[in-house]
Amino acid sequence: MHFADIQEAETFLAAHPDVHSIELFIIDPCGVPRGKLLRREELLAIYASGRPLPSSILGLTIRGEDVDATGLVWDVADADCWAFPLPGSLALQTWRATPTAQVQVSMHPEQGLPASVADPRHVLARQIARLQADGYYPVMAAELEFYLLDRDRDASGRPQPARQANGVRPQAPQVYGVLELEQLAPFLDDLYAACAAQGLPARTAISEYAPGQVEITLEHRRDALQAMDEAVRYKRLVRGVANRHGLQACFMAKPFGELAGSGLHLHVSLADADGNNLFASELAELDGDGTLLLRQAIAGLLDTLEDGLAVFCPNANSFRRFQANSYAPLARSWGVNNRTVSLRVPGGPAASRHIEHRICGADANPYLAAALLLAGIQRGLRQQLDPGAPVQGNGYAQAGEVLPTDWLTALRTLEQSDWARHALGTDFQRVYLAIKQEEYRQFMAEVGEQDWRWYLGHA
Repeated sequence: MHFADIQEAETFLAAHPDVHSIELFIIDPCGVPRGKLLRREELLAIYASGRPLPSSILGLTIRGEDVDATGLVWDVADADCWAFPLPGSLALQTWRATPTAQVQVSMHPEQGLPASVADPRHVLARQIARLQADGYYPVMAAELEFYLLDRDRDASGRPQPARQANGVRPQAPQVYGVLELEQLAPFLDDLYAACAAQGLPARTAISEYAPGQVEITLEHRRDALQAMDEAVRYKRLVRGVANRHGLQACFMAKPFGELAGSGLHLHVSLADADGNNLFASELAELDGDGTLLLRQAIAGLLDTLEDGLAVFCPNANSFRRFQANSYAPLARSWGVNNRTVSLRVPGGPAASRHIEHRICGADANPYLAAALLLAGIQRGLRQQLDPGAPVQGNGYAQAGEVLPTDWLTALRTLEQSDWARHALGTDFQRVYLAIKQEEYRQFMAEVGEQDWRWYLGHA
């Protein structure tokens, strides 16, 4: 675990004398940024000796409630645990009304105990190190879909797509519509400017398959940990810029039952120590010996997909995304240039060959999703697994045994998985399950509108 040098903070403060507030945040197991708003005078001390954060900060539900079963609350007296800044994370939050910066921290492996066992960034760092010990260097990128919503609800109290710059609320999908992007120009201009200020490699914007749904791709990185750092900072940035425009950025997996869900598509290849793509191949050769590593990697991902489903799809809402003909996958499947499968090998030049992992909802924690993705690849390589033939044509029509579509089954599978226990680490798996099992109990105990609509007066 590498932390930032104090020179980075000194240079930043000298360049930005008007910044007097700094948002310090850490990413918790649910993927939520949590932390404190600091004053300028406190920044250098954090780089010199870290910042204490309570152990319970990494043992919270997505609603921000303590989970005693994590062992990070009363068992350890909610002890202070020291976190340190990450290199390159100190940057301006351009969407703030007053000059404000942010810095991302991670728990120190020793000084951050007991909370450091629950730091999701550590999980990914360990898995990258395991692959590198085998001579493989993961290259990754993230694509995140999200909805832009009004702050105001509709007449029925439901969220609704935000009005465009012309005052019109979109009603049709208009997938790939350029007019829709033009109408989002004020928001997109500020988003790209904020990304530039933070060094985030935001690239192509797309009007996705629902009114108000957008996707912006992030450039691939030869450092997979950097790629996921940028993904979590990008989500924070999108929410901030949207709020500045009076909007809400929604990364729920399925915010509307009748509209497309939002995914986190992870792109991955393996390089050697010199940076050469070990998956490089022509599409016509994907059944040959020259693509053995690629095929073994796909096989490992297929073999471990269900064991990791509670991480790829971490919430009750996540499983609503799995519907036929929705561009979300249904089964353990792979294909070439095929968007109806779980694992897609995109087209393009041979040197760019990689795998697109399409399972995750946009609500997944990028660190954890990437860690299990890489662990699945390593399993395929070490056990020399074979993925079988790729799906040709409509994968929805050919889906045999479909993925589990309920949260409890996924949680039980994760709990019983020795592979996941090794990939996540025993302590992290215990903390994560404690959090998600508590969320499951709370979710199932809440009586809502659907219960009344279905059962009131009839059951």
